[in-house]
This record gives sequence, structure tokens and C-alpha cells, in this order.
Amino acid sequence: MVPRQRDVVAAAQEHRFVKLTELSIPGLYVLDSPVHGDERGLFREWFKLDDFEDAGLTFEAQQANFSLSSRGAVRGLHYSMAPEGQAKIVTCVIGELVDVIVDIRVGSPSFGRVEVVSLGAEQGRSVLVPRDVAHGYCATSERAALCYLISSPFNAAMELEINPLDPEIGVPWPLVGEPLLSAKDAGAPSLEQRRAAQQLPVFS
Repeated sequence: MVPRQRDVVAAAQEHRFVKLTELSIPGLYVLDSPVHGDERGLFREWFKLDDFEDAGLTFEAQQANFSLSSRGAVRGLHYSMAPEGQAKIVTCVIGELVDVIVDIRVGSPSFGRVEVVSLGAEQGRSVLVPRDVAHGYCATSERAALCYLISSPFNAAMELEINPLDPEIGVPWPLVGEPLLSAKDAGAPSLEQRRAAQQLPVFS
């Protein structure tokens, strides 16, 4: 007897080391993996290519970045207009933070939608951020560090930003007091300004 397709998919998901759950923005996934801890500390695998391929996804890392932030620091909202796009896999390795993804793809069924994912160094959680969306994060502990793999190298001419405090987007940043922003992010255009200037990716 040939198993039904949904049974095959369910069985494959059950045996993956990294569990992938798609969120409301197409292509955006939360990745959960076991955390192994003892008196020495903890260990976890936060990316496993075989599990991606089993789920019908592909990811090829071209660069790895590390960012350390103080409490209340907001980084983003950033995106790439590079022709090859730039997907990311991000995880928190020190402290706690909230990861924010905004669908800015013109023509997307979820255009303007915001997803907020809490990440912590002691969680087995990562996020697969698809190409062409805006990404940012906010440190919620005294210090927080994000480690991320990206699918294409940094290209300064193609990197753009949207103001993280844009009221049209309405990101619910978990802030007490004023955010710590770079001058570039604080002066970034709004989503509507980027759309009017035709500086947003197109959904495909």
C-alpha cells in the first residue's frame, strides 16, 4: 500500500532534527531544534541543510555576520535590492531579542504584514528570512547578539533601509524609553516613500 502524501510529509517532518514552521508571510519560517544542556552549558545545531532540502527549501550561505547590541538598540529595517536577492538565517547567541520581519514586496498577498519572533540564546530557535523582505531586531536584554548566515555577499549599493518607527508599518518594538538608532536608520524613508520612489522589491 502506498502511503498518502500527507502521511509522507508528516513522517518526514517528525524525523527532521530542525523543525520548520512557516509563518503568515510567504517564505518566512521559524526553525526549532533541540537544546542539549548540562552543568557545562548548552549545545545546539541551528542549521542543517538536509532538513531544509527535505522540506523542499534551499539555502546557500555566502557570508556570516555577528552583531552585538545593547538593550533598547533597534537595528533595521533593512533589505537588499540585489538581483540575486538576499535570504538570511538568524539566531540569537547572547541574551534575548525580538526579530522583526516586514513584507515589503509589491504585489505580495501579505504586503505590509509584520511578524515578530522572540529569540534567546538558550532557545533552540532560529528564523529563515526570505529574500526581498525587510528585517530588523531589538535587544531586550542588557546585551544581545545575533548571528546570521546570508545567501549573498553584502553589496552597499543595493542595501536600503526603511524607518523602523514608520507609523504605517507600526512595528510593536518592545521598548522602554527611546530606541538606540543609527543615524542612517533614524533618517530612513518611510515605506510609502520607498514605494513612491519605486525602491521596493516585487513579489514573485
